[in-house]
Amino acid sequence: MADQMIGRDPLSGQAISVHFTEAGIEQITSVESDTQLWISPGLLDLQVNGFAGHDINSAELSLTEVEAFVRALAENGTTRAIPTVITSSEAQICRSLSVIDAARRANPIVHNAIPYVHIEGPHISAEDGPRGVHPAEHIRPPDVAEFKRWQEAGRGLVGMVTLSAHYAEAPAYIRALTDSGVRCAIGHTSATPDEVLECIEAGAVHSTHLGNGAHEYVLRHPNYIWTQLADDRLTAGFIGDGLHLPEHTLRSMVRAKGRERSIIVSDSIALAGLPAGVYETPVGGQVELTADGRTNKVGTPFMSGAARPLADCVATTAKLAQIGLGDALQMATINPSRHVDDRGWLSVGEPADLIQFAWEPGADRLDIRQVVQGGRLLEPAA
Repeated sequence: MADQMIGRDPLSGQAISVHFTEAGIEQITSVESDTQLWISPGLLDLQVNGFAGHDINSAELSLTEVEAFVRALAENGTTRAIPTVITSSEAQICRSLSVIDAARRANPIVHNAIPYVHIEGPHISAEDGPRGVHPAEHIRPPDVAEFKRWQEAGRGLVGMVTLSAHYAEAPAYIRALTDSGVRCAIGHTSATPDEVLECIEAGAVHSTHLGNGAHEYVLRHPNYIWTQLADDRLTAGFIGDGLHLPEHTLRSMVRAKGRERSIIVSDSIALAGLPAGVYETPVGGQVELTADGRTNKVGTPFMSGAARPLADCVATTAKLAQIGLGDALQMATINPSRHVDDRGWLSVGEPADLIQFAWEPGADRLDIRQVVQGGRLLEPAA
């Protein structure tokens, strides 16, 4: 027998009832209801390094940690996530992939929640600014042989790789990965516009957190940000926490890239959801988390990831970019799913990953009330 969830459709405002089982969404009907809650497909985060103390880049990552990471994200509305492994030694990258692969094979919920892994680096720019807080000692040029070793360690789990377009090896590397079915993204780059275009021609399809992982000062025009923003062959990820991209920057970028090609990401690290303070982290070393969610590498002007869940980023982007709730949700459901498996629609036959939440125009967060993951209502943690 099907269960149901009632809420308002973010696109129409009409109250609807979604009937679902573990097999998927069976029926959607309009209903008479005075509910003020909203309903949406569960969120998909294309870039997430950690959450609630669980760190994908930890040298001590375990199957239990991966399961807890998936659970913590789901409780906050993110029912599917692409764990992001950053620049490190080859041995550490391979270990992370192996552990995540084992967790997926051991737990069907984890298997469904994690479609693949995103490797952000190590083939990025070593320059200050574009490098962000990635460890300089592990930055190295693209190497297809190393990529194949990653895939051996994770049993083909790598689905996206972010690299800088400035490397001479980058176009050939992108073509090789694209031919193997892996998506390539441009990010943390010091490339010229022509180098960016060459990598797009080679098959790059995405810009990783565009506007961040960049020099503090760039040439007014042309530069690598404008080139990526203007090219319709690239989608663009935007960290929608209100801190990484100022209001007018975020609004302009979303308008330029367009609703269909904009993707909201959290880029959250393990500090997300923790109290303010100074922490020692694998991503960035010593990092100060402030009460407003800023994560600064101590002693530098650079932020080390983010500390707000994707649900907060959706609400904040709707507010700052001056777009509707339905558009913002599309950027965290349907649009990222095009880089995964084209799921994320609120329609019959889709998997039953759903969220019910409270929200008012101008709010900075979605107040998650209920989550359905894989057709099962997520019960409160014991």
